[in-house]
Amino acid sequence: MPRQIQPSTHAHAQGPAPDVRSASPKRALLGRSRDDLRAWMAEMGEPAYRGSQLYHALYAEWRLDFASMSNLPAALRQRLANDFRIGVPQISQRFRSSDGSVRYLLTLGDASATQHGSEAPARVEAVFMPSDGRQTICISTQAGCAVDCHFCLTAQLGLVRNLTAGEILAQVLIALEDHRESLKPRTNVVLMGQGEPLLNYEPVMAALRIMLDPNGMALAPRHVTLSTSGIVPGIERLAHEKVRPKLAISLNASTDEERDAIMPINRRYPLTALLAVCRKYPLRPWERLTFEHVLLGGFNDSPEDARRVARLLVGLRAKVNLIPWNPGELPYRPPTAERVNEFRDVLTAKGVPTFVRYSRGQDVCAACGQLALSEAGSVVSAIAPVPEPWPAA
Repeated sequence: MPRQIQPSTHAHAQGPAPDVRSASPKRALLGRSRDDLRAWMAEMGEPAYRGSQLYHALYAEWRLDFASMSNLPAALRQRLANDFRIGVPQISQRFRSSDGSVRYLLTLGDASATQHGSEAPARVEAVFMPSDGRQTICISTQAGCAVDCHFCLTAQLGLVRNLTAGEILAQVLIALEDHRESLKPRTNVVLMGQGEPLLNYEPVMAALRIMLDPNGMALAPRHVTLSTSGIVPGIERLAHEKVRPKLAISLNASTDEERDAIMPINRRYPLTALLAVCRKYPLRPWERLTFEHVLLGGFNDSPEDARRVARLLVGLRAKVNLIPWNPGELPYRPPTAERVNEFRDVLTAKGVPTFVRYSRGQDVCAACGQLALSEAGSVVSAIAPVPEPWPAA
């Protein structure tokens, strides 16, 4: 069950205090390990165990303001407020869907160069998606993205900058704290928002270690998924981590020619290299690799495409998530329900566990591949990582 904790004192309507890194000399707490916080407390002349208490307040109790950290003495809380900041981005806007999903538009505290050359704070998005017995939080790891998948609106932003570990964690904490009174027993986190996680490796891993720490956020590894476009050196590094999430590969094509056309990263790490590193990847007893296949109508959604995908995955302990492309401002079209059914059935007949991921938040621009800092509510859709059957044709 979710931890039963009293609400924080900060006002939800305005969101947490802005993270103004460029204007404040104060050190940010979010993203720091327990050892860091213990060392900082010792520097202040406090017992080191106060750092452990602070770590617990931040990550286990989701305290996003000093006043609500009731496990710390009032005098210490005041000292912390004077010398440190939490480091929480500002919630610029919330977009609430009729299905309960919430898209957060978050403003970071620094000034970053925009596409037009002016300086403005970087912005990122996170999505909270409730479902039966659980909630899923989709988070970003970079502001924008440099990988340039042609079917993804985020690619049009370009890469603004990497996120810090604290900015990555803050997205989860904001969503949890915002829904504290209505949380379900289980929380899933998917690193499938803006950015390529394996191109921001160290901050992403620092955030994941805190998420998966039993004394931190205490999420189970089987409930946290990192999705990559196929950064082979990053996958090799991840394989050697003692603490790591599940791994999902954004496949989207069954030949190098097709993948080159929609994912330029394939020219650097083609299918042969990508699948070779996947075959060496050490899976835990309960684990499968996930391969995500965005179905683009008339491009990669034929039964022959499905047969080629099945051949690529022979010998791998893997499953496939089919993602019908979400309509957006790009020159692609969704597949028909008949094509989705055929694709799924071909893979299933070949022994590949296959699921279709259904759309969420269609009215709040919270889509898989559609996170482009929209401030409108046009009809696109978010993808929940919970397998659901596609409607029969």
